[in-house]
Amino acid sequence: MPKMPLWKWLDLPPLWLVLFLILARVQAVSLPVAPVDHPLTDIAAGLLVGGGILLMLVAVVQMQQNHTTVIPHHHARHLVTNGVFSRTRNPIYLGDLMVLLGLIVHWSAWPSLILVPLFMWLITDRFILEEERWLQEDFGPQFAQWSARTRRWL
Repeated sequence: MPKMPLWKWLDLPPLWLVLFLILARVQAVSLPVAPVDHPLTDIAAGLLVGGGILLMLVAVVQMQQNHTTVIPHHHARHLVTNGVFSRTRNPIYLGDLMVLLGLIVHWSAWPSLILVPLFMWLITDRFILEEERWLQEDFGPQFAQWSARTRRWL
């Protein structure tokens, strides 16, 4: 496996997620809006964060069971299409998005909701499109069939 340049190690989805979470938290603290203090809001936030983390963990386990990499900027050795990958082509990125949305809700950082589609665009542009090109090259018809029946996000 070729070594990954340092700048690629700095261009990883978890680091982008942390940056977006920092932006949302700064907005929540510096420019607060009326908090929504309701049990349903707390439940929704908890389900989003907990569900996102669980989704990521399940996807990582499935990828490890299939002996393929979870590291972006590396080619997959096997195409995983079962389990959570039968519902979404990008369960780890979806989990990241759920954590971001859940914490925005928890912090009542409503103006930061604009970060959700921005995060989706950034992850799609910087990671998903490249990964899908590689999967198409490496797995051809198998990837085409899977991508035709499985959505990119949800």
